[in-house]
Amino acid sequence: MPDDAIARERGPLRRCIVTRQVLPKERLVRFVIGPARELVPDPGGRLPGRGLWLLAQEDVLRKALKQGAFAKAARGSVGVPGNLGALVVSGLRQRIRDFLGFARRSGEAVAGREAVMDWLRHGKVALLVQASDGSPAERSRLVGSRELPVLTPLTAAELGGVFGRDRAVHVAVSPGRMVSSLQAETARLAGFEPAAGV
Repeated sequence: MPDDAIARERGPLRRCIVTRQVLPKERLVRFVIGPARELVPDPGGRLPGRGLWLLAQEDVLRKALKQGAFAKAARGSVGVPGNLGALVVSGLRQRIRDFLGFARRSGEAVAGREAVMDWLRHGKVALLVQASDGSPAERSRLVGSRELPVLTPLTAAELGGVFGRDRAVHVAVSPGRMVSSLQAETARLAGFEPAAGV
């Protein structure tokens, strides 16, 4: 099946204001123009106003800023925060924490080596989220020969915050919608922080 047909099947498409590519909105980051004509990142796509969509890659954001793409797309002057990249990264990291929090509260995620090992033994794991500052050797030992996707978007402190502890290095997520949401958000984050991916 051609790429454009696959994309249409997956949901709404948006056009990047820099690359002009038409892609599923899960691969882009939305921005809106605030009341004072300031540019506001809207990674959740919830803020009111016309969206300006950008491919979720740091080099595309730099190009947009250099070319004045936001002002052109908004047909007028736009105030761009000096820390725009950091705001995008912060918003994406928050979305990952939110999704993990939803999964925890619904019983679809557990944290801690023993709980994760128990879920692995019982075949309840569709995705592992590991702390980005955790040990790669420990990560390999935990996964072993299992064919499981492993994401490393957050630090142990950030993961711990989601699960009500100081630190969490290992998180298991059971099959369900949260898996694809976490993978999509991590892929967008990896466009700005390559180390945030797998």
